[in-house]
Amino acid sequence: MPTRKGAKKSTKKARALPPRRPQPLYGRPIDMVLKRGDPAEMRRAATQARTYLKNVKAALTLLERKIGRAG
Repeated sequence: MPTRKGAKKSTKKARALPPRRPQPLYGRPIDMVLKRGDPAEMRRAATQARTYLKNVKAALTLLERKIGRAG
């Protein structure tokens, strides 16, 4: 009769974390930054919010162009 092999160790690799996406800065995230009161963090949050809004505006402009062509 064949002998049983020992229990196999799990060979699952640790999952890599997905790349961090820019967080939309509205409501709660901005409120949390304000509550912490760190001026440097507030400046970073403001810069991120401006960049995010600029990207949203560009995407909206592109969307409106596509709608205009489709309509």
